[in-house]
Amino acid sequence: MSHAVQHLRESGHLGRFYIDGGWREPDGQDRACVINPATETAIAEIPLGSSGDVEAAVSAARRAFSGWSRTEPATRAALLSRVHALVLERAELIAQALTAEMGAAITYARRAQVPLAAEHLRVARDNLADFAFVSQRGSTAILREAIGVCSLITPWNWPLYQITAKVGPALAAGCTVVLKPSELSPLSALLFAELMDEAGCPPGVFNLVNGTGPVVGEGLASHPEVDMVSITGSTRAGVLVAQAAAPTVKRVAQELGGKSPNIVLPDADLARCVPLGVAAAMRNLGQSCSAPTRMLVPRDRLRDVEALAAAAAGEFVVGDPLLEATTHGPIANRAQFERVQMMIEAGIGEGAKLVTGGPGRPAGIASGFYARPTIFSEVRREMVIAQEEIFGPVLAILPYDTVEEAVEIANDTVYGLGAHVQGTEMDAVREVASRIRAGQVHLNAPDWDPNAPFGGYKRSGNGREYGREGMEEYLETKAVLGFYS
Repeated sequence: MSHAVQHLRESGHLGRFYIDGGWREPDGQDRACVINPATETAIAEIPLGSSGDVEAAVSAARRAFSGWSRTEPATRAALLSRVHALVLERAELIAQALTAEMGAAITYARRAQVPLAAEHLRVARDNLADFAFVSQRGSTAILREAIGVCSLITPWNWPLYQITAKVGPALAAGCTVVLKPSELSPLSALLFAELMDEAGCPPGVFNLVNGTGPVVGEGLASHPEVDMVSITGSTRAGVLVAQAAAPTVKRVAQELGGKSPNIVLPDADLARCVPLGVAAAMRNLGQSCSAPTRMLVPRDRLRDVEALAAAAAGEFVVGDPLLEATTHGPIANRAQFERVQMMIEAGIGEGAKLVTGGPGRPAGIASGFYARPTIFSEVRREMVIAQEEIFGPVLAILPYDTVEEAVEIANDTVYGLGAHVQGTEMDAVREVASRIRAGQVHLNAPDWDPNAPFGGYKRSGNGREYGREGMEEYLETKAVLGFYS
């Protein structure tokens, strides 16, 4: 049994929601199993929230808003600092939960999933040190005030990371929140609720209700006492949330799908940038909305790129996520595993060149949602695998003849979340980046920056997360004329 599951069972929190500063029995009787994707077996059972649970959580957040929104920034920073410290203190338990609930390789959970999640809390805390909640413009005061009660809907692929990316800035802004994590990966969210409680979060400021999108997600999005909803998920889910929120004219922030390009310019160092590009496309087993899953390369260098990409994929170790040598565990759930298999078959059916990988599980693995890291070449821009988000370890290599064509191909999807550009001449790299319609562009594989705002153009969403801009999403602007007269 997972240490995280055992811990939650012993605490009594596995079957409860965190509402108004305490652990509450669910209002309804519906339940769901948490499936370990490595074994395809149920490891826990959680309650699914009802409309009554939504009402209780929203009411608690509404009661708490007046007091929390008027606290000093230093008070909010102190809470975030305590939660940040607790996440790092309980990092191993949280990493074990992530591995059990969504299959992250334990080394990746320890190295990326947990510490990067902690960084969002640190940044939210640090932003409070010098943020101008009141500024002067002539005799007018410009006030930035908390928007109110926020519903936060998070996905299964980066469970804790997406929670802290929303909870941190929302609390820093002075908002109160109701969190609905994915019912497919709820264990890390329950552990986070424990940390919020232990850190001394005031009752009602943070609330957690597990449940499905149609019941809890839609209930939160449509609730008249919710002022804002922030969702990370598929474009389809984002549209449904926006539709549910529209009658109450609440703010909707959406971080949705992507099909990010990685433009390898003619002067790029292939030996460096191709392996890095493959690793980026398949980090978290490709289950990242901004993963650069389209590699655009000069046509006359296509064969060299194929060889380097195949060699890079050959270094991956797919298997038991609890083994330290494993680099990539299973796909997080059955539905996603089946979609990945379907899309690999679609690529073959459309005539793309299969460089490595293919359908089915890796050799020697008979069960679990394991997929083979797969690379296609000679992909045309109109192919399904070049247009649709796969959300798995599948990379499409598309050749181009001119840089102008590369930029055109890069922009030729309904998405605009992330992009990468690789090249030696930085003026040219920057010029290409300026022409890409995406919310975040990486030049020559830089380090991750938790202060860099993240969000999409086009159908990749609205609004920004991370950094200062992430907190500003949760603020209203009020002008007070004559304030300084």
